[in-house]
Amino acid sequence: MNDTTPATTKRASAFVSREPACLVLEDGRIFRGRSYGAIGTTFGEAVFSTGMSGYQETLTDPSYHKQVVVMTAPHVGNTGMNDEDYESGKIWVAGYVVRDPAIRPSNWRSVRTLEDDLAEQGIVGICDIDTRALTRHLRERGAMRVGVFSGADAANSDADLLDAVKNAPQMEGSELASEVATKEAYVVEAKGEKKFTVAAVDLGIKSNTPRMMSERGIEVHVLPATVALDDITAINPDGVFFSNGPGDPATAPQVELLRDVLAAGIPYFGICFGNQLLGRALGFGTYKLKYGHRGINVPVLDKASGTVEITAQNHGFAVDAPIEGSTQAPSDAEHGTSFGRVEVSHVCLNDDVVEGLRCLDIPAFSVQYHPEAAAGPHDAAYLFDRFVEMMNDNQKVNA
Repeated sequence: MNDTTPATTKRASAFVSREPACLVLEDGRIFRGRSYGAIGTTFGEAVFSTGMSGYQETLTDPSYHKQVVVMTAPHVGNTGMNDEDYESGKIWVAGYVVRDPAIRPSNWRSVRTLEDDLAEQGIVGICDIDTRALTRHLRERGAMRVGVFSGADAANSDADLLDAVKNAPQMEGSELASEVATKEAYVVEAKGEKKFTVAAVDLGIKSNTPRMMSERGIEVHVLPATVALDDITAINPDGVFFSNGPGDPATAPQVELLRDVLAAGIPYFGICFGNQLLGRALGFGTYKLKYGHRGINVPVLDKASGTVEITAQNHGFAVDAPIEGSTQAPSDAEHGTSFGRVEVSHVCLNDDVVEGLRCLDIPAFSVQYHPEAAAGPHDAAYLFDRFVEMMNDNQKVNA
């Protein structure tokens, strides 16, 4: 096995007492460092995030459930943690990997350190490893299972540690949205005059999403992932929204629900996982990306306008649909539906991955990235306005 141990350097964490730790990838490569956060063992899918900031929003994004996040930025924790920027009620990452953790935060909004929150919430991490080498390895070999071991657990034999990693569940084939979604429905009131009612199916929703809808006069009913069509129609929504979330879209039971929503002619907007589910509802396949898109700096082309947006993303799966031209929804023949023509609306400029779908004959669209812009950037906020326009147009047609 390849044992990667960093050279001795005078990093900030060198002045903090830490226990030995190691990171073991399922292909046998090992990185040795020191503990960060809670002491113990954790398993997940090793992925890397390219964001230079916004780690609090990343950590609390439910889409990262069951993933061990490697930060490509070398210095992490500089701005501490606050109580305003949590995107959910807890930290969701399975583990956290950084090179140089800040020894103390420096920001007027900080109320505690990043490591305080990691330790308090039982998130096992590792620091003082070569995250650049690890990132390059994942780019070459792809996202894979990983274990992080610290304290006494790190003293086990390399063979035992690797066996434990190989026995951990894989991301492909995992249904995870139901594990992160709300168990009880709740309402986010519209700010100012109420203009629309939206049923938002929580598959791992971030707090800023209903907040941005609320700012546009939308009363948002956030519903559990197990919701049925009758539950949605009971609130008489002007639109339906499917959120971001973790797991393999091929395992998601919400696809049938979405087909029913589309067949009912209710305007639909989906982001991230909601984009993948729209693709599957229309009859396209989905597939696992080699290492995914994670960060707040991913360039995406809006094909209609020619505008390039810098976007926030977190996904390891993508829709398999033709990039050029429009096509008849493949599910029409199989299910006897009439969803009509579909086109790919947005494309990633890094690798030509599908970043958005637009239905031409029914009121539905989706994007693969995160327009709620937490932690930024804000290039794609207009998509919430597009959703408002679609619901307004639908009201006029049905008036």
